[in-house]
Order: sequence, then C-alpha cells, then structure tokens
Amino acid sequence: MTETLSHIDENGKARMVDVSEKNETVRIAVAQGEIKMERTTLELIRSGVMKKGDVLTVAQIAGIQAAKRTSELIPLCHPLPISQVKVDLQLDDNLPGVQITATVKVTGKTGVEMEALTAVSVAALTIYDMAKAVEKTMKIQNIRLIEKHGGRSGDIVNEVLEKSDE
Repeated sequence: MTETLSHIDENGKARMVDVSEKNETVRIAVAQGEIKMERTTLELIRSGVMKKGDVLTVAQIAGIQAAKRTSELIPLCHPLPISQVKVDLQLDDNLPGVQITATVKVTGKTGVEMEALTAVSVAALTIYDMAKAVEKTMKIQNIRLIEKHGGRSGDIVNEVLEKSDE
C-alpha cells in the first residue's frame, strides 16, 4: 500500500492524477456485488414476469453503459477508451438474490477498477428499480474489487471467484 493519496496534491487539494508519462498497458479489473431479496421476488425475476420487463437484461445493459460513463459520474476519473465490458448476473437461491460480476478491459495509462465497480453498482441499482414495486427491502451489498491486472502496481487478487457452469 502506498503512503500517499494520489488524488491529493502537495497542498492537500483534490486533483486529477497526471498519467501522461505512464506507459499504455492492457488493464483488466473484476468487481462483484450482490442484491439480496425475498425468495418470492427472486422467483418473479426468474420467471420474467416483472411489470417493467426483463430485469436481468436491462441490468446488464445498464452496467455496461455505466462502465462507459464512469468519468462523468466520478469527478477525478479519467475518460477511458474501454475495449470490453462484461456484466454477468447470476440468480443465487442461497443468498437469495442476484450475484453481479463486472469485468472491464482497456489498453491505457490508468486502470479500470472504478469502471468495474460502477458497472456492478448501477446493475444492482437497476435491479432494485425494476423490482421495487414488489419489494422495497432489497439490500445492495458487498460491492468490492475482486482483482486487477496490469499497470505499475501489477496484479492484485483480493479473492478467487468460483467459475460458473456456463
């Protein structure tokens, strides 16, 4: 861990990090989170009968769109030429709820951790929005960076994900 915050200048003021001298490398980030709900809500999503439509497809598209617009939402993030965003939503009977995993890839001078985290967050918010008519007690939780690859700090793996059967 570094001793200083990169988004704070020598006078303690917020700043956008200057990445002009950094090398372009392939960078990948994976984030995950979940939305916990009642089993009846999960079954409505599974059966595709929510009034607002296909919850999982809309949430997937919302997550992808959010990753692409992260720099518009988080003030000190750099706009990035993202080359790939994958948002995977898995129904989880044990939770019960939906597990959300986002993988973002770029060839650039700075990483895509914020884009992956934003994709997960907005996908979860979209699920909440589409299902709130039947349940207002859903909980968005456990949003975190799973791993990142590339860049000066190298590879970081915070946890190993189980592979799905797809």
